[in-house]
Amino acid sequence: MQAAPVRANAIPSFTDALRAIESLLMSSGQRTARRNAWNSVLEDRRRAKDRVEAERVLEAAASRS
Repeated sequence: MQAAPVRANAIPSFTDALRAIESLLMSSGQRTARRNAWNSVLEDRRRAKDRVEAERVLEAAASRS
């Protein structure tokens, strides 16, 4: 008797599962808008972090003078 071949299918991540559900519930345009909005949020956070870091550098430079 020969053993059945084993298939190695990766278990989808939670994010993949949410995206699958999202694709079923939303139209393509809504998905794109949602991703664009999220990317904007991430970019705003990055800019805010950069701004705080720049302020720290400027304050440190001013206090040394």
